[in-house]
Amino acid sequence: MNIVEFVKDTELLCGFVHQDKVLKFDKIRLPRPARQAIADMKEETGAINVIYTNNAKYQRMLFAKLGTKVNEDTIRFVSGKIAQKAIEIGVKEFTIIPPDDISATQVAEGVYMSLYKFDRFKSKQDDNNNAKPEYSILVSKKSSHITAVKNAHIIAKGVEYTRNIANMPPNECTPAILAEFAKDISQKSKIRCTVTGKAELKNRGFGGITAVGQGSNNSPRLIILEYLGGQKDDKPTVLVGKAVTFDTGGISIKPGEKMDEMKFDKCGGCTVFGILKTASEMKLKTNLIGIIPAVENMPGSNSYRPGDIIKLYNNKTAEIINTDAEGRLILADAIAYGEEHYKPRAIIDFATLTGACIVALGNNIAGMVSNDSDEATKIMNASKSTSEHVWELPLNQDYMDMIKSDVADIKNMGIGKAAGTITAAAFLKNAVKNTPWVHIDIAGVAWTQAATKTKPYNPKGATGFGVRLIINYLQNL
Repeated sequence: MNIVEFVKDTELLCGFVHQDKVLKFDKIRLPRPARQAIADMKEETGAINVIYTNNAKYQRMLFAKLGTKVNEDTIRFVSGKIAQKAIEIGVKEFTIIPPDDISATQVAEGVYMSLYKFDRFKSKQDDNNNAKPEYSILVSKKSSHITAVKNAHIIAKGVEYTRNIANMPPNECTPAILAEFAKDISQKSKIRCTVTGKAELKNRGFGGITAVGQGSNNSPRLIILEYLGGQKDDKPTVLVGKAVTFDTGGISIKPGEKMDEMKFDKCGGCTVFGILKTASEMKLKTNLIGIIPAVENMPGSNSYRPGDIIKLYNNKTAEIINTDAEGRLILADAIAYGEEHYKPRAIIDFATLTGACIVALGNNIAGMVSNDSDEATKIMNASKSTSEHVWELPLNQDYMDMIKSDVADIKNMGIGKAAGTITAAAFLKNAVKNTPWVHIDIAGVAWTQAATKTKPYNPKGATGFGVRLIINYLQNL
């Protein structure tokens, strides 16, 4: 991405049309064919018309409709349409004039994220006609606008990084390999990385992580990333991400249909990776701790079983009703450790935790459960700005009672199919003592699924959901 103050020579000059007016084109004379092309356009968000010109500075002009209702996500959406059209017509570079300087950040996000493609495992790469073009965004000289666009680009790259790891196949991304990604982040930024292996996890009482990971030849890891960009005495925000690198369901094995998608059960951990990497590159003045329990949930002679009782890190015992309810076990260990060791100002966890969340909210909104209304409100405000939507669900004593066990302190499933997302959160709440805590269930939004709303900036595969949301949240603390 290049930031320019005026239009230079370009193959494709792109602008936004609203109510038949091309925004910010006041210094560019539109040829008659362009005016006619604009007049002929449908009033549809993302509608595009491309014309050839006789202008030596720009060979073609592209006009994209914003539609009748315009918000921040409209700009991202339409910018993505522009980027996809640029690829389709085979230009090597293009220039976009944003509707205004403030919306240039949404343009930067929409374009970069829409150019994403995960094809590293293809033996033959796509031809040059589908190669990613270079692009420039026109921004005024005002330093705050330029900084905002640069930061938007860093955030979009953080989303890309998150997607790249989340899209990795399970044979190429075991818990040990995931730990190597974490070490790589720490070597290239001001982040400290610590990785704990199987034997030490068992010795230190991480009973949930140990139990879930014991059925696989790929042993578990606990990955901790520390970014200290704030004052020394500032309490950190602890981010916890579920990273089940592949989830068969264990002994309570899943149906075969769509089991290949269980490579995405690591998306919560990948989101935490992306947030830490982005915060470091943006030099955010905050302290962050990322805790990622990484396991592979496999059936085997050493797998944990329904009926087992295990002891979690906080010394509470958990009866195993279903080995496919594994995410809450590893998260409970990580959350309890994070609270005990770091004394944080808040804990936020991300997890592809429950299919029940998809039943309740579909594939375009994440579920949220919290013990603190102030923190929940901050997340909701960030959600509105980034269009990474969340919806808060209740959690009262009735739900807590649903996971009480007759033979242990708690059980890892509620009652039948009732309130599956909330009872999973109730299990996690048992790991929290007094710290403000927000749980975000991303099962429906972590990757594109059948009912996912089509957006050009969310191509097929992992979405990187949560990176933009939490960076916005952190910027507004």
